[in-house]
Amino acid sequence: MYEATAMLRQDHDAILKMLDATEQVAGQLRSGKQVASDILSGLLEFFQLFADRCHHGREEDLLFPLLESKGMPRAGGPIGVMLHEHDLGRDLIRQMKESGQAYGGGDTAAGARWAVAAMGYAPLLREHIFKENNILFMMAERMLSDEEQRNLAAEFERAELEKMGAGTHERLHKLMDTLLAEIA
Repeated sequence: MYEATAMLRQDHDAILKMLDATEQVAGQLRSGKQVASDILSGLLEFFQLFADRCHHGREEDLLFPLLESKGMPRAGGPIGVMLHEHDLGRDLIRQMKESGQAYGGGDTAAGARWAVAAMGYAPLLREHIFKENNILFMMAERMLSDEEQRNLAAEFERAELEKMGAGTHERLHKLMDTLLAEIA
Protein backbone atom coordinates (compact mmCIF):
# COMPACT_ATOMS: atom_id res chain seq x y z
CA MET A 1 0.00 0.00 0.00
CA TYR A 2 2.63 2.58 1.02
CA GLU A 3 5.50 1.09 -0.96
CA ALA A 4 7.65 4.20 -1.43
CA THR A 5 7.34 5.54 2.10
CA ALA A 6 7.90 2.02 3.46
CA MET A 7 11.19 1.89 1.53
CA LEU A 8 12.25 5.21 3.05
CA ARG A 9 11.33 3.99 6.54
CA GLN A 10 13.46 0.86 5.98
CA ASP A 11 16.36 3.14 5.06
CA HIS A 12 15.77 4.97 8.32
CA ASP A 13 16.02 1.73 10.30
CA ALA A 14 19.50 1.09 8.87
CA ILE A 15 20.59 4.69 9.39
CA LEU A 16 19.47 4.63 13.03
CA LYS A 17 21.57 1.50 13.68
CA MET A 18 24.59 3.26 12.21
CA LEU A 19 23.92 6.37 14.28
CA ASP A 20 24.07 4.20 17.41
CA ALA A 21 27.43 2.84 16.26
CA THR A 22 28.66 6.34 15.42
CA GLU A 23 27.83 7.57 18.91
CA GLN A 24 29.72 4.60 20.37
CA VAL A 25 32.78 5.42 18.29
CA ALA A 26 32.53 9.12 19.16
CA GLY A 27 32.44 8.20 22.85
CA GLN A 28 35.56 6.07 22.44
CA LEU A 29 37.38 8.90 20.69
CA ARG A 30 36.30 11.44 23.31
CA SER A 31 37.66 9.19 26.06
CA GLY A 32 41.02 9.03 24.28
CA LYS A 33 40.74 5.49 22.96
CA GLN A 34 42.28 4.66 19.61
CA VAL A 35 39.82 3.74 16.87
CA ALA A 36 40.89 2.13 13.61
CA SER A 37 40.74 4.74 10.87
CA ASP A 38 38.96 2.24 8.59
CA ILE A 39 36.02 2.31 11.02
CA LEU A 40 35.80 6.09 10.67
CA SER A 41 36.08 5.88 6.90
CA GLY A 42 33.52 3.06 6.78
CA LEU A 43 31.00 5.05 8.80
CA LEU A 44 31.62 8.05 6.58
CA GLU A 45 31.16 5.97 3.42
CA PHE A 46 27.87 4.61 4.72
CA PHE A 47 26.52 8.07 5.55
CA GLN A 48 27.78 9.69 2.35
CA LEU A 49 26.50 6.98 0.02
CA PHE A 50 23.58 5.31 1.77
CA ALA A 51 22.11 8.11 3.89
CA ASP A 52 22.87 11.06 1.66
CA ARG A 53 23.29 9.99 -1.95
CA CYS A 54 20.75 7.15 -1.95
CA HIS A 55 18.19 8.02 0.74
CA HIS A 56 18.26 11.82 0.63
CA GLY A 57 18.62 11.59 -3.13
CA ARG A 58 15.37 9.62 -3.35
CA GLU A 59 13.63 12.30 -1.33
CA GLU A 60 15.13 15.33 -3.04
CA ASP A 61 14.93 14.06 -6.62
CA LEU A 62 11.65 12.16 -6.52
CA LEU A 63 9.49 12.37 -3.39
CA PHE A 64 9.71 16.10 -2.69
CA PRO A 65 9.00 17.20 -6.28
CA LEU A 66 6.01 14.83 -6.43
CA LEU A 67 4.64 16.21 -3.16
CA GLU A 68 5.17 19.76 -4.42
CA SER A 69 3.28 18.92 -7.62
CA LYS A 70 0.40 17.76 -5.42
CA GLY A 71 0.31 21.06 -3.53
CA MET A 72 2.76 20.73 -0.64
CA PRO A 73 4.79 23.94 -0.47
CA ARG A 74 8.58 23.84 -0.41
CA ALA A 75 9.15 27.10 1.46
CA GLY A 76 7.70 27.36 4.94
CA GLY A 77 6.64 23.72 5.02
CA PRO A 78 8.04 20.30 5.87
CA ILE A 79 9.92 19.98 2.56
CA GLY A 80 11.88 23.17 3.24
CA VAL A 81 12.73 21.99 6.75
CA MET A 82 13.90 18.58 5.48
CA LEU A 83 16.08 20.18 2.78
CA HIS A 84 17.65 22.51 5.33
CA GLU A 85 18.41 19.58 7.63
CA HIS A 86 19.93 17.63 4.72
CA ASP A 87 22.32 20.57 4.20
CA LEU A 88 23.18 20.74 7.90
CA GLY A 89 23.93 17.01 7.87
CA ARG A 90 26.16 17.37 4.81
CA ASP A 91 28.19 20.03 6.58
CA LEU A 92 28.71 17.77 9.60
CA ILE A 93 29.66 14.88 7.30
CA ARG A 94 32.22 17.17 5.64
CA GLN A 95 33.67 17.93 9.09
CA MET A 96 33.78 14.20 9.89
CA LYS A 97 35.53 13.52 6.59
CA GLU A 98 38.18 16.19 7.14
CA SER A 99 38.90 15.18 10.73
CA GLY A 100 38.79 11.47 9.84
CA GLN A 101 41.42 12.00 7.14
CA ALA A 102 43.60 13.95 9.57
CA TYR A 103 43.14 11.24 12.21
CA GLY A 104 44.08 8.56 9.68
CA GLY A 105 47.17 10.62 8.86
CA GLY A 106 48.35 10.52 12.47
CA ASP A 107 46.73 13.63 13.97
CA THR A 108 45.29 12.05 17.13
CA ALA A 109 43.64 15.36 18.15
CA ALA A 110 41.50 15.06 15.03
CA GLY A 111 39.68 12.19 16.70
CA ALA A 112 38.09 14.62 19.15
CA ARG A 113 37.00 16.85 16.23
CA TRP A 114 35.48 13.80 14.51
CA ALA A 115 33.61 13.00 17.73
CA VAL A 116 32.23 16.54 18.03
CA ALA A 117 30.94 16.48 14.44
CA ALA A 118 29.52 12.97 14.91
CA MET A 119 27.77 13.99 18.12
CA GLY A 120 26.16 16.84 16.20
CA TYR A 121 25.22 14.63 13.26
CA ALA A 122 23.60 11.79 15.22
CA PRO A 123 20.94 13.81 17.06
CA LEU A 124 20.28 15.94 13.98
CA LEU A 125 19.55 12.83 11.93
CA ARG A 126 17.54 11.16 14.69
CA GLU A 127 15.24 14.19 14.95
CA HIS A 128 15.10 14.44 11.17
CA ILE A 129 14.07 10.79 10.85
CA PHE A 130 11.43 11.24 13.55
CA LYS A 131 9.93 14.20 11.66
CA GLU A 132 9.95 12.34 8.36
CA ASN A 133 8.45 9.15 9.77
CA ASN A 134 5.80 10.86 11.88
CA ILE A 135 4.94 13.98 9.89
CA LEU A 136 6.18 14.14 6.31
CA PHE A 137 5.65 10.50 5.34
CA MET A 138 2.21 10.44 6.97
CA MET A 139 1.27 13.51 4.94
CA ALA A 140 2.65 11.82 1.82
CA GLU A 141 0.61 8.70 2.54
CA ARG A 142 -2.54 10.80 2.65
CA MET A 143 -1.63 12.70 -0.54
CA LEU A 144 -0.40 9.85 -2.75
CA SER A 145 -2.54 7.12 -4.25
CA ASP A 146 -1.50 3.48 -4.08
CA GLU A 147 -0.51 3.69 -7.74
CA GLU A 148 1.63 6.78 -7.11
CA GLN A 149 3.31 4.98 -4.20
CA ARG A 150 4.06 1.96 -6.44
CA ASN A 151 5.35 4.15 -9.27
CA LEU A 152 7.50 6.15 -6.86
CA ALA A 153 8.97 2.96 -5.39
CA ALA A 154 9.87 1.81 -8.90
CA GLU A 155 11.46 5.20 -9.58
CA PHE A 156 13.47 4.86 -6.35
CA GLU A 157 14.87 1.55 -7.60
CA ARG A 158 15.66 2.93 -11.05
CA ALA A 159 17.32 6.07 -9.68
CA GLU A 160 19.40 4.05 -7.22
CA LEU A 161 20.78 1.90 -10.01
CA GLU A 162 21.59 4.98 -12.09
CA LYS A 163 23.17 6.93 -9.22
CA MET A 164 24.84 4.16 -7.27
CA GLY A 165 25.27 1.26 -9.66
CA ALA A 166 24.14 -2.33 -9.38
CA GLY A 167 25.07 -4.05 -6.13
CA THR A 168 25.99 -0.88 -4.23
CA HIS A 169 22.96 -1.05 -1.94
CA GLU A 170 23.82 -4.62 -0.97
CA ARG A 171 27.51 -3.74 -0.52
CA LEU A 172 26.58 -0.90 1.83
CA HIS A 173 24.39 -3.22 3.90
CA LYS A 174 27.32 -5.66 4.17
CA LEU A 175 29.54 -2.75 5.19
CA MET A 176 26.98 -1.84 7.83
CA ASP A 177 26.94 -5.40 9.20
CA THR A 178 30.75 -5.52 9.26
CA LEU A 179 31.05 -2.16 11.01
CA LEU A 180 28.38 -2.99 13.56
CA ALA A 181 30.18 -6.24 14.40
CA GLU A 182 33.57 -4.49 14.70
CA ILE A 183 32.23 -1.65 16.84
CA ALA A 184 30.28 -3.94 19.16
